[in-house]
Amino acid sequence: MSRFAYFFRETMISLRRNLGMTIAGILTVGVSLALFGGILLMQQLVNHGTSRWKDVKFEIFMNVEAPQPQIDGVEQELATLVDRGEIRSFEFLSKAEAYEEFTRIFEDEPALIESTTADVLPTSFRVVPAEVENTADLARRFDAMPGVDKLLTAQEVIDRIIDVTTFVRWVFIAMAVILLSSSIFLIMNTIRLATFARRREIEVMKLVGASNSFVRIPFMAEGLVQGVIGAGLAVGGVYALKLVLGTIESTDGLWRDFYVTNGDVTWISMLVLLIGAGIGVVASLIGLFRFLDD
Repeated sequence: MSRFAYFFRETMISLRRNLGMTIAGILTVGVSLALFGGILLMQQLVNHGTSRWKDVKFEIFMNVEAPQPQIDGVEQELATLVDRGEIRSFEFLSKAEAYEEFTRIFEDEPALIESTTADVLPTSFRVVPAEVENTADLARRFDAMPGVDKLLTAQEVIDRIIDVTTFVRWVFIAMAVILLSSSIFLIMNTIRLATFARRREIEVMKLVGASNSFVRIPFMAEGLVQGVIGAGLAVGGVYALKLVLGTIESTDGLWRDFYVTNGDVTWISMLVLLIGAGIGVVASLIGLFRFLDD
């Protein structure tokens, strides 16, 4: 029998022998890493949604069919306020530029992109006031101008979102750490039970010259399998959360900028799998501590 076949057989035997604790360890790893991956995905949602509002204090959306003189009038008023020092800067977004941003935000929705053209999107101005406290007064000044459809003064909302998500993130991280510690404890005890059940066999193997690494590998593989399977369950949870968060992308107004991409899900899933594998190996090494002396 080859070494690989031996290690595989012994790993499967150990997993089946302590099936109850094995399942408990896998589920604990899965739940803890699902919380961890979920909060990372939520953080990416907030990062994407607030990225364009870091400096922009309000945005002026023109009517879709606003004539050029009305657009020029708003731009001239903004330029005047820049000269007066009431506005630090502003940026005009044409229909083409709005469509380019639209395709970036909804890159995972090709059907929506194909059914939308630049003509149906409004032009807009992104404005950075010189003084943050003057944001509301400046926004009201433009709200009544001809051709203006609506204004978004998002800074206060964004600050609240960031505060809430920061609090939730730390709560979830604390929960994930507690559960990860529990999963390490469960896997560690599973390995210890397995080694105790096979202590006579291990003693015989060492007497006939088996190295410590040869003895340890099946048990380390057992912990690795538990960690990876648990992480796999967590990855499924992350993908499910991505589908739920995808409903936010179809809403109007401020929430349209909150999205997560397939790339976000991919790197978070890879990180979750690596952590799961690491938990399994570390827990196994702790459980095998008595067999590490050469």
